[in-house]
Amino acid sequence: MNKYFISLLEEETPKYIIITRHIKKLIDANKIEDGERLPSIRGLAEFLDVNNVTIVNAYKKLQSEGYAVQKIGSGTYAKRKDISKNFKKEYSEVLKKISSKALYEYIDFTGETPNNAFFDIGAFKNVINEVLDRDGAEALVYQEALGYEGLRESISEVFWANKVNSDDVLIVSGAQQGIDIVSKALINTNDSVIIERPTYSGALSVFKSRRADIFEVPMESGGVDVERFEKILKKNKIKCFYTMSYFQNPTGMSYTTEKKKQILRLAQIYDFYIIEDDYLSELIYDKDIEYRSFKSLDENDRVIYIKSFSKIFLPGIRIGYLISPIKFKDSIQNSKINTDISTSSLMQRALDLYIKQGFWKDYISNLNNLYKDRYLFTEKCLKEFLGKKVDFISPGGGLHFYLKIRDCIKVDSINLFRMAKNRNVLITPGTLFYKNPSDGRQYFKMGFSKTNENNIREGVEVLGHLME
Repeated sequence: MNKYFISLLEEETPKYIIITRHIKKLIDANKIEDGERLPSIRGLAEFLDVNNVTIVNAYKKLQSEGYAVQKIGSGTYAKRKDISKNFKKEYSEVLKKISSKALYEYIDFTGETPNNAFFDIGAFKNVINEVLDRDGAEALVYQEALGYEGLRESISEVFWANKVNSDDVLIVSGAQQGIDIVSKALINTNDSVIIERPTYSGALSVFKSRRADIFEVPMESGGVDVERFEKILKKNKIKCFYTMSYFQNPTGMSYTTEKKKQILRLAQIYDFYIIEDDYLSELIYDKDIEYRSFKSLDENDRVIYIKSFSKIFLPGIRIGYLISPIKFKDSIQNSKINTDISTSSLMQRALDLYIKQGFWKDYISNLNNLYKDRYLFTEKCLKEFLGKKVDFISPGGGLHFYLKIRDCIKVDSINLFRMAKNRNVLITPGTLFYKNPSDGRQYFKMGFSKTNENNIREGVEVLGHLME
């Protein structure tokens, strides 16, 4: 360990402060491991040519700041401070400080929406003009509680083959609002909910704000661990289960049809409801992945289905929809009205016409072709530059990969984020997706939707070097 202290004391700052800062950096970078015995006071004092009191003061400061613990008769030991709990604020502030202009200077692996360069803005502009010519001022002021009737009818016809009644479709301002209004309608303080582990941070925040008792079930290949899921159900009265059925955020995993049916059976037996966030299911690259939502398999009206157009279309239009069980239809609709009364009438009408004229189908088809190539290229780069440093499962669709840093690599995802940011590369550490943030320190999410192939290769190569 002594090699890390060479050339340390050339600053004018008090020596014990310099030593303290240096040891903290080594602990944070895992160069001094959690629980590792620090050098003896006399030994380190002799090595740095300082008096014993300097080292004593440094070790006391480390203890006061939570970076060390003293064991009587044994010595002082490093204690890795859990910085992951406060990291969410740091992460969001970093992204806010990087303006939209400055963002182009970064290789951005944090994006979760399609690149707007792939969107034909001209076609959408023509659709908006056509709506204004057709409906006039009514397009801007007319409101319906459930949402624009034409759009609800298009959703029923195009996406559900008329198997869902248009009156059962509620237009919302994106999936996040959908999760929020469903939670307000269903979940009270101390109600119990089950979530996937890890899960979408926005949903986790909503359930925490409702002061719900949150149970986690680990994600595995094909969906959550059903055996552990049922153990929770046997011991607790569960109100609902939140799930992302395709290309789950962040793991990228998708549920098998069989596992969906198992969970639907459990919902009927144990009397709970499933909140299905149908995330990016339009982007399926692996032909072996079959699209069948929980809602399409639901025979007992147990699924609250939420779909966002913002994720796959343009984030700025903020439109999605939900379909709820009859039991909760009125309460969820009232929750929506209490939140914002109505979603933009003009954007609803424009999206309706965009779907009716076939632009939506062509857009999704084009997006699949473009992103399948980028997905395969990213997968190739990960294997080439990170193959011996991380483990990951290829999701077969969606817009991101979820990677686990191997134990032999002495860096966690928070420190990797910080180092990568200094090299103009942005990633999303896994700590953001767990009820207990420290559980995600070995993981990070890497999206490829906002980055071209040249930058993907360069960015992954940078990450590989930093892990060394």
